[in-house]
Amino acid sequence: MTPTNDSEAAVLTDTGELIQLLSSDGRRRSAPGYDQWVADIGPAELLALHSDMSVVRRIDAEATALQRQGQLGLWPPLLGQEAAQIGSARALRPGDFVFSSYREHAVAWCKGVRAVDVLRMWRGTGLSGWDPYEINMAPLQIIIGSQTLHAVGYAMGVTADGGDDVSVAYFGDGATSEGDVSEALVFAASFRAPVVFFCQNNQYAISEPVRVQSRHALADRASGFGVPSMRVDGNDVLAVMAATRIALERARTGGGPTFIEAVTYRMGPHTTADDPTRYRSEDELALWRERDPISRLEAHLTALGHFGEADAAAAAAARADAEAAELRSACIELADPEPLSVFDHVYAEPHATLERQRDHYRRYLDGFEEVGS
Repeated sequence: MTPTNDSEAAVLTDTGELIQLLSSDGRRRSAPGYDQWVADIGPAELLALHSDMSVVRRIDAEATALQRQGQLGLWPPLLGQEAAQIGSARALRPGDFVFSSYREHAVAWCKGVRAVDVLRMWRGTGLSGWDPYEINMAPLQIIIGSQTLHAVGYAMGVTADGGDDVSVAYFGDGATSEGDVSEALVFAASFRAPVVFFCQNNQYAISEPVRVQSRHALADRASGFGVPSMRVDGNDVLAVMAATRIALERARTGGGPTFIEAVTYRMGPHTTADDPTRYRSEDELALWRERDPISRLEAHLTALGHFGEADAAAAAAARADAEAAELRSACIELADPEPLSVFDHVYAEPHATLERQRDHYRRYLDGFEEVGS
């Protein structure tokens, strides 16, 4: 799919009103330049998107409960951001490589990561839960914004190899205040790298509201680097998918990078160590509950006559409950790693200093065995 005329291509630089295809009450809205990009999404596809969002919300809730019960050290909830993640991730091809922050659990789900494997790092049983090259998704990045540089470097490599896969960097509004993101935009624009910068503006960088970080829409920043941008309703799964498909096609066909600002809201805490009641009001939460991405899609499906308690709703709930039950059981059964495995995979080749450290740690551990005997 490609834009058919200059006016449709021009939507790439529009950062005015939010792109929206589903209103907050689920009514389908026409958006010239975007409708054609989701023309293939019918009732069956909408039900699949609803199922995805329902499952990841249930998994997220279960992970939060596991942390509260001492089974995880920490957890960063995605509640409220399901449409932004599912809508964008379901637009990707298998060969597209994702570089994410620590909150993209739904993106990992779409890339084929088992829910329990997302928990390995948060339980402390692994540095990553998957092989990046098996699913084309890098391990979660904790350092804010650094993954944007990784994404651009990978994209430049794709170009050098003559491929047409796309690199996608996911990050939050707070990351746009980091120098790494600016540097990534500079390189992406200069080398026309096939990369999509996907910013989930969930309104808060930990406790700092986005209005403190920027007096203008975050999408407006991209134009200063020569990168076209879109500003989309991040709670509208259809609009997110349309915008992402446009950006992906642009990257595949030599048009270079695109910046997408998905305006959404973090309904839960920044992490389970955070208390959001200290910096936001109940009135604000109530406003965003009315814009809930899952309820919005349910209202649309109901209006189409394809959603009811006896079928689609019950099926989605049953699938979500089954995934959550499996997640809890698998999480608790995760085995602790061997202590010396912390030295594995640090360097690709043997490293003398690391080997000395391994030997010192081994002798330290042996000392406990001697005392026990």
